[in-house]
Amino acid sequence: MPGAPELPTVPVGSRRAPHRTVRYHHWLAPDAKRSLIAGAHARGVTPAMAVAALFADTVGGWSAQTRFLLNVPLFQRESVHSDVNRVIGDFTTSVMLEVDVTENMSVADRARDIQHRMYESASHAAYSGLEVLRDLGRQRGEAMLAPVVFTSALDLGELFADGVIQTFGEPVWIISQGPQVLLDAQVTELRGGLLVNWDVRESAFPAGLVDAMFTRFAQAVDRLARGDAGWDAEAAVQLPSEQATVRAAVNATDGPVSGRCLHQGFFEQAAMNPDAPAVVWGLDNEDGAWSYRELGNQALSVAGALQAHGVRHGDTVAVQLPKGRDQVVAVLGILAAGGAYVPIGFDQPDARRAKILQTADAVAALTVESADMGTGITCLSIDAARNYPNPLPEPVFPDITEIAYVIFTSGSTGLPKGVEVRHSAAMNTIDAVNDWFAVGSTDRVLALSALEFDASVYDIFGMFSAGGSLVAVDAEQKAVATTWVELIRRHRVSILNCVPSMLDMILELGGDQLGGSLRAVTLGGDWVGADLARRLARQVPGCRFSGLGGATETAIHHTICEVAGEPPAHWTTVPFGRPLRNVRCRVVAPSGRDCLDWVPGELWVGGVNVAAGYRNDPQRTARQFVEHDGLRWYKTGDLARYWPDGTIEFLGRADHQVQIRGYRVELGEVESALRTVPGCAMPSPPWSAPAPPSSSPRSRVTPTRPVTSPRRSLPCCPTT
Repeated sequence: MPGAPELPTVPVGSRRAPHRTVRYHHWLAPDAKRSLIAGAHARGVTPAMAVAALFADTVGGWSAQTRFLLNVPLFQRESVHSDVNRVIGDFTTSVMLEVDVTENMSVADRARDIQHRMYESASHAAYSGLEVLRDLGRQRGEAMLAPVVFTSALDLGELFADGVIQTFGEPVWIISQGPQVLLDAQVTELRGGLLVNWDVRESAFPAGLVDAMFTRFAQAVDRLARGDAGWDAEAAVQLPSEQATVRAAVNATDGPVSGRCLHQGFFEQAAMNPDAPAVVWGLDNEDGAWSYRELGNQALSVAGALQAHGVRHGDTVAVQLPKGRDQVVAVLGILAAGGAYVPIGFDQPDARRAKILQTADAVAALTVESADMGTGITCLSIDAARNYPNPLPEPVFPDITEIAYVIFTSGSTGLPKGVEVRHSAAMNTIDAVNDWFAVGSTDRVLALSALEFDASVYDIFGMFSAGGSLVAVDAEQKAVATTWVELIRRHRVSILNCVPSMLDMILELGGDQLGGSLRAVTLGGDWVGADLARRLARQVPGCRFSGLGGATETAIHHTICEVAGEPPAHWTTVPFGRPLRNVRCRVVAPSGRDCLDWVPGELWVGGVNVAAGYRNDPQRTARQFVEHDGLRWYKTGDLARYWPDGTIEFLGRADHQVQIRGYRVELGEVESALRTVPGCAMPSPPWSAPAPPSSSPRSRVTPTRPVTSPRRSLPCCPTT
């Protein structure tokens, strides 16, 4: 049995007047009432069930769940005594009406369905709704409420008889309210017509939401009274025209496309400004730098070495190197050879690395001197490749629709999945972000992200496209936050692109001494706490702060929310914001319809930035990448909702995948690895609800001996 409708609500502590009830009302004239009644009878339903169907669909349109319970009061005065009709008192009981509006159908069919469900529920009226809720609460271990009520007094005569009006006068104000009731809808007869009232705890809902709901409900009632068209219309709530207009404006993001390959900007800069610094690194006396000319020459040598060892246009080449500037040489060399790069974490378990190489169809790998990738993979050490004596005379620039890189993320089957990203997709994001922040040749970014995390794509190619510099972080520095602060100060880093936890550490350690160079911070890959924006505004005044929503499948980022100064006090996290250039966003209900404002659904992202698919996995690709209205969309699996102003708010993951410090972790992969451990009992399921920023994954196992096996198949494994 489902629970109450999951309507968007305001936290109790933020409600202006939590106990105040407001009445909405709509009246049908007698002729309209007679038309509605005749239409209902012609279709084999009672007028009350016809109105109940409209109410159920209205509530369902604004509910996160399309199966829910409505609280329906019934009049039940049993004939226990011959004078019982002379007794004044409360003879009502209630039943829990289970409603399911998932399937779209006509209003007439919905009314028949609701009527059938009502007959079934009423046949069990001796088991009252209150008892049902109590028993459900005991079963589920939590209090169960039914705060949405539908009451019909049709066929009971006028709400106020003539004698009552003659004695007391015309009613001027009516209200009803009950404990733990948020919305009470009533339908009754008044002045020969039909009156529908909603008594609502208005401050329990976001501003404007009840207005929109009641307007839709009243319009639907009017359509039924006008004749057949109202009965034959779709029962489902459609996106109101005002909301559709806002969505269209927010998604009107068409803009220029550069037409360049991912590495093209680098080589253009190397030709125009060969002596400009491309990569800088080090502290104290260990400072170093490569100019665009020096880095370009190394990349062309790597490209020559790769081609000499059989790498051809369109081949995939793995990169497994310690974090640092050598990784930059490797990816530029692979792209210059006409290939696509496949980053693999330097500490990846052998079993996972082998699966990635197999799925990626990698023909070669750039590694350290002593690496062994197994049979079928040509391994080249980066030092030998950069010194290859026959460099390519010029880089290869493939068609922008070809694959630039394949990044492997966690997969629900227990196996990693490779996301194929085109040059055009990655460059759309890079150009959009660079234009947003007016990135230029004087900018420097601190390369904190691992190469196998797609934020690194922006770090490298975002800077090179604009002629800026990359401040390299090596393997020893990557986990030392104090060193990051020193690098920011020493190399006058102007742009910080990282996950929220990294900024948290930098602000904590840097205090007010981060220097005057930092001008923009972009955060993504995890929940972005609003407190970070507040702290940055205080510690680095004037520095721009943005949270970006994204996925590897949408070429790094798809939305942006820039926070000017300190964010609103009620924000706990920064929303996704609005789509980037050439990006579209939908929030989709299980039925496939667009969710209304404030209603959560799955975020779909469409446009130039959508990935080509999953490497060698056509079934998963067909499942996650779909066509709709002439556009290709990626179904992200993220829960989100639109605000009335067009802002998109991230609500968490819809599946069992979580993000931890920027890395996507599929709990199914963790569980699958645990299942393979000899002597390990069935792991308990990790959480499935959206995780707050401070959460960490937990799964309980019962080992019969020390557990070491997961380390062979998981990309990271805790030591305790």
